[in-house]
Amino acid sequence: MSVMFLPLRLIPLPVQCVVVATVLDLAFSRDASLREHLQGLNGKSFHIRVLDLTQEFYLGFRAGKAWVHPKHEGACDVVIEASSTGFARMCFTDVDPDDLVFEQILKLSGDSEAMLRFKKLLAAADLDWEQELRSSFGEFFGSRVAKAAHALVAAEQRIQQGSQHALQDYLNRMDTPNQERLQTWQAGVEQLAHNISRHKGKLTRLEHRLDHLDAS
Repeated sequence: MSVMFLPLRLIPLPVQCVVVATVLDLAFSRDASLREHLQGLNGKSFHIRVLDLTQEFYLGFRAGKAWVHPKHEGACDVVIEASSTGFARMCFTDVDPDDLVFEQILKLSGDSEAMLRFKKLLAAADLDWEQELRSSFGEFFGSRVAKAAHALVAAEQRIQQGSQHALQDYLNRMDTPNQERLQTWQAGVEQLAHNISRHKGKLTRLEHRLDHLDAS
């Protein structure tokens, strides 16, 4: 699904589908061990949505081969949603897709069995998208795609780091305690509670003495 994060807003979606279909077809046809996984997905279809680009296309399996189309009639078995950066992380970094699902960056819904079979296929294929694109479409295209993908991931990381720093600066201006200050405050509160308890004890003893004096 590499086309999701390319700077391809100007490239027609059908062309993007051809790119993905070509890579998958070549990669799957090379490895005979993938036939069982492909057969298990026959008739299954996946609706893939790239949220920030408002793009969507469809991936399916028929006769042991994958197809990728910009349109599809009928319901799909699984819906896969992520931002362009999320798909870039899945295809061009070593991040585990399960981690992306756990972080809610990659969202899956639909037939759980189809999801599992698709996951097993991708794990068995172990696609190197950069290499596959270079082999299928040339060094220039493959390197440009990989560069764009890594740039997207790096840009998102910078934004997240900047947001975290901005939040910390805001909390500091509010005099919100950091962990060290919070521990100091907690120790102070505990000491104060101890002192209050000790004074309460003294007050109780004085009250008992006064009661004794009044009784006498």
